[in-house]
Amino acid sequence: MKIFKFFLCALLFTSASTYAQNEIKPERQPGHTNQNKFKQLYDEFATPNMFRTGSGAPGPAYYQQQADYKMDIEIDDVNARLYGDETITYTNNSPDELKYLWVQLDQNMRARDSKTPLINSSGIGPATSASRATRSYLKESFDGGFNIEHVKDVNGKDLPHTINRTMMRVELPKPMKTGDKFSFKIKWWYNINDHVKDGGRSGYEYFEENDNRIYVMAQFYPRMAVYNDVEGWQNSQFWGRDEFALPFGDFDVNIIVPADHILDGTGYLTNREEVYTKEMMKRYNQAKKSYDKPVMIVTQEEAEKTEKTKSNKKKTWKLSAQMVRDFGFATSRKFLWDMMAVKIGDRDVMAVSMYSKEGNPLWEQWSTYAVASTLKSYSRMTFDYPYHKAISVHAPMGMEYPMICYNFGRPDKDGNYSDRTKYGMISVIIHEVGHNFFPMIVNSDERQWTWMDEGLNTFVQYVAEQDFGEWYPTALSPGHDKYPSRRGPAKNIVRYMGGNQDFIAPIMTKGLNTYQFGSNAYSKPATGLNILRETIMGRDLFDYSFREYANRWMFKHPTPEDFFRTMEDASAVDLDWFWRGWFYTTDYTDIGIKEVKKYAVTSNPNENGRKLAERFNMDPNALVYFIGEGEEGYDEAMNNGTSIEDLPTVKEYIMDNFTPEEQKNLKKSPKYFYQVTFDKPGGLVMPLIVEYEYADGSKEKVTYPAQIWRLNDKEVSRAVATDKEIVAITVDPDLETADVDTSNNSWPREVEQSDFDKFKDKVKN
Repeated sequence: MKIFKFFLCALLFTSASTYAQNEIKPERQPGHTNQNKFKQLYDEFATPNMFRTGSGAPGPAYYQQQADYKMDIEIDDVNARLYGDETITYTNNSPDELKYLWVQLDQNMRARDSKTPLINSSGIGPATSASRATRSYLKESFDGGFNIEHVKDVNGKDLPHTINRTMMRVELPKPMKTGDKFSFKIKWWYNINDHVKDGGRSGYEYFEENDNRIYVMAQFYPRMAVYNDVEGWQNSQFWGRDEFALPFGDFDVNIIVPADHILDGTGYLTNREEVYTKEMMKRYNQAKKSYDKPVMIVTQEEAEKTEKTKSNKKKTWKLSAQMVRDFGFATSRKFLWDMMAVKIGDRDVMAVSMYSKEGNPLWEQWSTYAVASTLKSYSRMTFDYPYHKAISVHAPMGMEYPMICYNFGRPDKDGNYSDRTKYGMISVIIHEVGHNFFPMIVNSDERQWTWMDEGLNTFVQYVAEQDFGEWYPTALSPGHDKYPSRRGPAKNIVRYMGGNQDFIAPIMTKGLNTYQFGSNAYSKPATGLNILRETIMGRDLFDYSFREYANRWMFKHPTPEDFFRTMEDASAVDLDWFWRGWFYTTDYTDIGIKEVKKYAVTSNPNENGRKLAERFNMDPNALVYFIGEGEEGYDEAMNNGTSIEDLPTVKEYIMDNFTPEEQKNLKKSPKYFYQVTFDKPGGLVMPLIVEYEYADGSKEKVTYPAQIWRLNDKEVSRAVATDKEIVAITVDPDLETADVDTSNNSWPREVEQSDFDKFKDKVKN
């Protein structure tokens, strides 16, 4: 038992030394603040309250407003104009008294006097194209803003209102108290934009061949703004980038279009038998029973025949939707139309595609399969898709609305398409259909926090893309054994993370004000969640917590804190260090190997060992000594092949302190000892993932938790004892942490060949 005392003293000495080496020593100055990367996020997070709890769940006093719409819409196909008349019924579920209501007029971003074009820098270069010069300096800007004809109460009395760019304040006859409902009417019209030439999230595409248009309509009606417990009215102006915050409600919409148009949109089609032909009804009923192959409701032959003539008659399509936050529709005489049933939980959902002949053969081959696959993947990751259909519409851009989305991807005139076109189309369909979940159901505020919509959706898109490649391997091109996702894997974000810090903003920045919008709002948050799932938390913990967040906040309005808190609450994983680094800063990952020291073990006292024994009043012959490579006695100790259990001191300790049964279960005795020092030039905290390669060719990967950096943010050391010689060490061997500089990730250090040496080798060969 005497030996145990000596070992304990040595252990205490070693631990104290290691702690001193790894401990952060902040400067003690007046006003010094805690800058530790593992500091809790109390300063950054909103204080929990009765509306939103500290666990990330809605509180007992949580509320949300409701806005219900009854609309009559008409598309004037001759003049490309939309006319609308709506009645909005607004319910005040808040504890607050409201004196006025805010209505969004997003089309005013396209008004002739819009300020949107004036917020971006511009200049004059040495040369430009004639078309660009004409558009920039000669062409009158398109006037696509709302023309509000009246705002009245249900009795026809005018309501005072003020239009401030893309927002309209409607004065109430008397304040609304909790539980009050108020109905009012708005009549309007606007010129529909050609979104191919003039841009936009909705509009028409014109086909000169036979004077036809495809309309993909959204933001076409004055919409209620959100009022909530976080900031009151969300009346932030729409400048064109940040998308929309909207309350849930019920919609009854009648849409008048030319009689030869095909139309679909948000909600149930309540007069299907009036607008379908008998043949279409027959095919629709077949589609409801087809789970493995889409059924054509309108064939290409039929669509090509229809687009050659124009009906001068009109037809009304009636759509009704409950508990949705928005409404969109698409209409054209050019549409092909196919549908397929997909089983989601115990319900059947219709996967639907609408496209023109210009989209074939690509769209007929893969669009509806991509819709069905997306619904299955997202439902697995969140909750069962609650609506009865999801529609993919062929358009030159990608945009999303409840139950309907617009997606690009078009072959050339001969029907040929590249891998890039094919994968691009499938990916955008997955992404836009996925938006049904984020933010159409988990209703975050993209006007403020773009990443809560785009980032979360892009993360699940990556999961869904991998599922699609597995479920539909015939869609993969030769040389691709899995779907080639553009966003998600950590290695794909390295270039952005290591870029010029002057042009990178934290994720927690209003979308309008960010640099490199796609990387900031889509790629970085998606990659961060993928790192959480694959490297930090593991799939089981992550998936459970992510589903918990989705289920807590479906059909509600979450904030960033609600997401962060729920992920920790449901997993018992403290992630404040990760949220702070990845979301609140622009720090990057750079972890490397600074130094590797080799040691041999012996019982022969050396000078340093004698000093240690003397300092702690210990018997020098009762200690285990480690000799560093290059020190006297190292080669002899290594040549002797001595392991710890061979040492008399250790043998005596084992005999005195372990039963015969315990001695049988002792692990294999190490012969090789290493002290590996890792440094962290990058500011971002990450787990330390290390692969050790041994002389026999075997490898072992060890993941040290991120907390290893908690006491020293610059460097840490690990003692490694093994019965096999280590021949190589690699940090982050599978590129899991978005390390921006891998030149310091290997030991022995890999020397990069110079350009001159590469040239000489090329000449020799």
